[in-house]
Parts: sequence; structure tokens; C-alpha cells
Amino acid sequence: MKAMIINEFGDSSVFEAAEVAKPEVKPGHVLVKVAATSVNTVDTMIRQMGADLAPLAPALPGILGMDFAGTVTAVGEGVSTFAIGDEVYGCAGGLGDLPGALAEFMLADVKLIAHKPKRISMREAAALPLVAITAYEGLTRAGVSEDQKVLIHGGAGGVGHIAVQLANYFGAQVFATGGDDTQLSVIESLSATSINFKDQTVANYVEQHTAGAGFDAVFDTVGGANLTNSFEAAALNAHVATTVSMLELDLNPVHFKGLSLHVVFMLIPMLHNHKREQHGEILSKLAKIVDEGKLKPIVDKTLFSMAEVGKAHDRLASGQALGKVVVSISE
Repeated sequence: MKAMIINEFGDSSVFEAAEVAKPEVKPGHVLVKVAATSVNTVDTMIRQMGADLAPLAPALPGILGMDFAGTVTAVGEGVSTFAIGDEVYGCAGGLGDLPGALAEFMLADVKLIAHKPKRISMREAAALPLVAITAYEGLTRAGVSEDQKVLIHGGAGGVGHIAVQLANYFGAQVFATGGDDTQLSVIESLSATSINFKDQTVANYVEQHTAGAGFDAVFDTVGGANLTNSFEAAALNAHVATTVSMLELDLNPVHFKGLSLHVVFMLIPMLHNHKREQHGEILSKLAKIVDEGKLKPIVDKTLFSMAEVGKAHDRLASGQALGKVVVSISE
């Protein structure tokens, strides 16, 4: 089969077209003809940093690409939930010892996939898995529920724009930060109240939107040093969830406010074969929400073929993409 492989780690020029062996189906797995895959920041980090991101980096030559949507072409022993011809989506490879989606066919553990939402295209479905599972996990671990005031940092980003829609679906009052008119417009279009973090201090928007009490839950998709803003914005005994926490930080505010801090690292099931079925279950729930018309990914309008995956990585890295960057593998 055709694939884009890497024989070394480095910049976006390391991708090479190659003919590789088509995977053979095995028990508990399905073989998927890949229609599309999307590019996530972690894909670019693995490509660039390699062994510095062990155990995320694959052995070389490697096939990257975590998210995918496609059609089942073969079913392994013991699989009863999927059949040949089923359209599926998931996040099931592209790291460690799991070959990825930058190939005509991909072997996928059925615990990590679900039936594709009917309401959206293959390209749109491929944009969802990693960011949508992350958003769902962050919000549910933070206990987001009806009528709560929820703040989402980075509300126009990959995880953020999904989190905004899911928080609305859960019945929360949703507020989200952005840094320019385009981002703020996206947030407003998703039925959330936008906050320009460049124009307003945390104290100002906490006073404006919560009368100084703070938000019941904060989902920080920016993370890092921004976590201090999340702690400041949170109410007493509130929940703070984040996707980026690889730093040393003063937790005194967390202690004195009695905050619960949740770190979301959605690659754990893939990396460690730990409770993988939870991802399949979440993807099934997300497909239902999509088909109810309550969730839709924003996909960047720039089109890329599999041979142009290097350009797709550059598009994401440029910061100019509006929505998820998607690579088409087959029609």
C-alpha cells in the first residue's frame, strides 16, 4: 500500500512517499481503508522531537497520523460490533508501536474506534477524535453540568471549540477566551460569551461575569503558565482541568481555594493499553451528539493530499489555520 513514512525526525521535509506492506487483520482489530486524517500539535511534536518524546515516538521508519476516518475492509477474530463496509472514526495509531493513518490502510483496535457520525463528512469526522475525546474528558472530569458557569481558555482552538459546544450541550453557561477578532467571532458563533484576554484582566472578567465569585469550572486548553489565570478565575471549591501541565507551578492558590485540578492526557489508553474501551465509548457518545446537530468540528479550508502532509504540518505550525487541518488519503 502507499504511505507517507519518516526515516528520521526533523522538519516537515522528512516525509517520504513509500510502498509498504498492507497490515493484516488480527483478533480484536479491524482493517480500515483510510479516507482522511487530521493533524494535531502532538503529531508535529513527534515528527520534530522524536526520541525526546519517548515513549510517544515510533520506531523508524514510522507512519504518523493519529486521527482518522474511513471504511472497514476486514474484521478480525472476536469482533462483533463492526462489519465490512462500516464507516468508522477514531484515534488509534501514529505513536509508539501503533502505525498511523498516513497510509491507504490502517489496523485499528476496535476498543479505540466507533461508528462515524452520519451527519458529517469523512474529512470532518477525521478532525474530531483526539480533540473531542480530550474536550469530553476534561469537561466530565470537571463535573460540568446544567446551569454552571464554565470558562474555557482558548475557546477557538482545536480542543477549545469542541469544548465550547460540549459545555453548551451539557447545559452550562459558557464563557471562552480568545485573543483577536477572528477567535472571538468563532466563540460567539458557537453560542458562548467571548472574553478578550488581551483587553481584560482576570479580575475584571470574573467580576463582570460572576459578580466576583469565580467560575464553577475552568477548562484550560492553553495551560502552562496560563494555569495561574485559571486558578484566579475559579470559584471556591471549583474544578480546573488542563491539557498542558508540564511545568513547575505554585499551588498555593489551589490549596487556599480548595480547587480540584484535573490533568487530561488522552494518549494514555493508546500508549499503555489502559482502558481503551473508554475511548470507543466516548466516540460513540460524541457521534450521537454530532447526529443531534449539537456538535460540528471547524475544518480549515486548505486542502491537502497525503503527499502534501508536510505542507499540512506547516499549515498547522503557522498558526494561520482556522479550524482543524485535515489531510485527504483516499476518496
